[in-house]
Amino acid sequence: MNDARRIIVVDDEAGLRRMVEDYLTVHGFSVRAADGGAALDALLAEAPADLVLLDVNMPGEDGISVAGRLRRKGERAGLLMLTAAGDEAHRVAGLGAGADDYLVKPFDLRELLARIRSVLRRLPARPETAPPPSRDVAMGVCRLDLDGRRLLGRDGAAVTLSAMEYELLEAFARHPRQILSRDRLCQLAHGRALSDAERSVDIRISRLRKKLEPNPAEPRHLRTIRGEGYVFEP
Repeated sequence: MNDARRIIVVDDEAGLRRMVEDYLTVHGFSVRAADGGAALDALLAEAPADLVLLDVNMPGEDGISVAGRLRRKGERAGLLMLTAAGDEAHRVAGLGAGADDYLVKPFDLRELLARIRSVLRRLPARPETAPPPSRDVAMGVCRLDLDGRRLLGRDGAAVTLSAMEYELLEAFARHPRQILSRDRLCQLAHGRALSDAERSVDIRISRLRKKLEPNPAEPRHLRTIRGEGYVFEP
C-alpha cells in the first residue's frame, strides 16, 4: 500500500476514531489517528498526510484553531472538518480557517468516503519529500522571481506589484494546478482571512491578469473555476 493516500483522523472520541480508521483502511487508505492537535503535530512530523479529518469540538485546542495553525505553517494536506448538526458558525469559521469541506455529525460512512474522495481529487498526490518550488516560475508573459520577490516582464524589467499582489502570485506559484477558494488564497497569501475576501481577491486577480495574461479577457493562466475559486495553469 505504498501508493495509498494517507489520512489522519483527529477526534477525541476513541470509538469514532476506530470506526473511521477501520472503514477507510478497508477502502484502501493508509490511516493514522490522533486525539487532538498535539498528537496530530507529532504524526505530521513523522510523515506527511494527504488529508486530515478534523473534529471541530475537541477539548483544549479546537479544530478551527488547529486548521488555522496548519494553514499558517504552510500545511498543504486537504482538511475535512467534522461539525455538530446546526453549528453553522463553526462550519463558516472552519472554511475561513482553510478547511476544504465539512461534514455534519452524525454522518453516514459512505458520505464521508465520498467527501474524502472529492477533496482528494482537487489535490495532487503528495510525494514523501516535496521538492522545493522552482525559484523562477513562468506566469503567462512574465516570470515570477521568488528569490527577488518580483514579477519580471518579457524584457526582464520588473513589473509594478503591490505587496498583496505579489503574495497572491507566490501562493499560485506554490500551488500550481490546484483549485484554490478565495478564503484559501487569503490564508496562503496573507496568513489570515479577510473580511472582504471575495471582492479583494477578485479585484487583485483582475489586475494581475492585465499584467501577465496574453489576453486578459480570455485568461489561460489565472483561470476562474465557477463556484470554487481560481487555479494557476503554468
